[in-house]
Amino acid sequence: MKIAQISPLYESVPPKLYGGTERVVSYLTEELVNQGHQVTLFASGDSVTKARLIAHTNESLRLGQTFDPLAHHIVQMQEVIDRVDEFDILHFHTDYLHFPFTLRNPTPHLTTLHGRLDLPEHQYIYKKFGCQPLVSISNSQRTPIGRVNWQKTIYHGLPLDLYQMGEGKGDYVVFMGRISQEKRPDRAIEIARLAGVKIKIAAKIDKVDQAYFDSKISHLIEQPHVEFIGEVGDEAKGEILRNAKALLFPIDWPEPFGMVMIEAMACGTPIIAYNHGSIPEVIDRGENGFIVNNIEEAVKALENIELLDRNKIRKVFEQRFSIQVMAKHYLDVYENLINKGKPIHPLFGKSNTKLAG
Repeated sequence: MKIAQISPLYESVPPKLYGGTERVVSYLTEELVNQGHQVTLFASGDSVTKARLIAHTNESLRLGQTFDPLAHHIVQMQEVIDRVDEFDILHFHTDYLHFPFTLRNPTPHLTTLHGRLDLPEHQYIYKKFGCQPLVSISNSQRTPIGRVNWQKTIYHGLPLDLYQMGEGKGDYVVFMGRISQEKRPDRAIEIARLAGVKIKIAAKIDKVDQAYFDSKISHLIEQPHVEFIGEVGDEAKGEILRNAKALLFPIDWPEPFGMVMIEAMACGTPIIAYNHGSIPEVIDRGENGFIVNNIEEAVKALENIELLDRNKIRKVFEQRFSIQVMAKHYLDVYENLINKGKPIHPLFGKSNTKLAG
């Protein structure tokens, strides 16, 4: 199969440090190549891949001096459309940016939505482009926009050899990902304090979150039980996770998926997470973690964390969240779309693709 993977340009594929969407694009691209498919990756020039790379910028936009990232993405979209005849299917990871470009595109295409969908503007745009074939990364993610052209829910997956099992002997818990109000690192720090354990904060601070960090978090990391590490790459991430007693994920928003949870599971590390968004779909209570509703429940869960079997946690990861499982589901959707033919917007004719709820 000739497949185009279209990634955002903000981070390289794979990202040097933080970058959930680009990381998933990388894992999927490499697995498809390994399975013998002809894959072309549209991404930044500092991306590393076994696929054919078509670059639109010399480096990822976050690393360079870019004043208008939209300009680069618009050029990227046009270059994809200029090459549509080269592919059996186009797979976009660029939110809704490409929708006008692909509305009358003769090549089957698919969009994986990687972010939140609960903002008011999302209702507006997904209603307008309701025929676009979409994949959700959790069933919960779908809720705000309801009945559009959903093809399938496909959970993220990781290569089986990316992270190694650990015994959790580091005598600390970890908060990992991004410093932001919706991720609630303040909760994680307080949970660790009340439980009497150390916590490592391995997290990125975006410019938009700097004020939140300065006002709400910076003074908290000065406490003796807190070690602030900052943004980390895969190697350091694996070491921190496999030695942690648990991953704390005390979110306060409708999390679309939560990649760090399956990264922890790959290391055999249990998760304590607040009950929002995708959490009940990823965590099996008492198997790979605990779902809680407040700090008190989280502290109690942490006290019982040794009851969970790290080997079973790794097994859940292998069975549900491997890259092989994810790739199989995507290939099923690709084949289904190719066999159906391209859906047509109602403005131009009747669609031959039924809406999936």
